[in-house]
This record gives sequence, structure tokens and C-alpha cells, in this order.
Amino acid sequence: MQYWLMKSEPSEFSYDDLLARSGQTEHWDGVRNYQARNMLRDQIQQDDLAFFYHSNCAEPGIVGIMRISRAGYPDHTALDPLGKHSDPACTPANPRWYMVDVQPVRKLKRTISLAELKNHPELTGFALLQRGSRLSILPVLPEQWNFILALE
Repeated sequence: MQYWLMKSEPSEFSYDDLLARSGQTEHWDGVRNYQARNMLRDQIQQDDLAFFYHSNCAEPGIVGIMRISRAGYPDHTALDPLGKHSDPACTPANPRWYMVDVQPVRKLKRTISLAELKNHPELTGFALLQRGSRLSILPVLPEQWNFILALE
């Protein structure tokens, strides 16, 4: 099993939105960065776990845990010419972008904020805390995962 951190702006899609989805399953679409795409396509597997991270909000931080319920497959939103994630260069034969399906595991008892994470030397090297780290999907080492959960 691998661990991940996946970012979403709560004004676009929040952990509560995931909880409200039919079957509590949603595809994680709209990723338009090649490095993150490669993780979705090649590395993230069914049953991996991910922190759900609210970004670009009053209190950025980890709010929940989700399970990958389906490994990477072509992101169909790229094929919708009227959609906000449209990519005219994509075709069904050459999908370019990928997504995974996620399901909630549990909401954290409290938000573990970015500011709090920055205060722990034990998290030195954590991808989220690296200068210039703007990817929407990041790997989390098992020891980082366990340390963060212990903060709850």
C-alpha cells in the first residue's frame, strides 16, 4: 500500500462533497500537470490511502482520509469541449490525462493545518512542505503518514 496527499479547493470540491456523493464515490478529475498525471496513471493503485487536503482557503490543511477505489484510467472530462477541464488535443485513442476514483474513509477529528505541519521537524522532507511544491497530488511516506495521524 502507498500513501498520498490529494489537494482540492473546498469551494470546488470538499470532503463533505465526497461524503454526499451517491455511493460515496467520486472520480478525481481535472489534473492537468504531467508529473501528477504520471502518478495517477502509473503509481496510485486501488486500495491506496490518501489524505484529503483543502487548499486555497482560510485554513489549508488535511481534513480527511480517502481510499482509492479505482486505479488510474483516462479522464473523460478532457474530451468534453464545453467542460472546464477540456483539452482539445485529447482523443479516446490518446487520452493524455488520467483520474482515479476515491471513497471516503473518515473525516479527521480536526483539521491538521499547513501551519501546524510546518512546525514539526519530524516532517522535514515531506513533499507538501517543500519550497515551490504546488502539485495537487503528492506522495506521503509511511512514517510521515503515521506521524500526521498521531497529531489528530
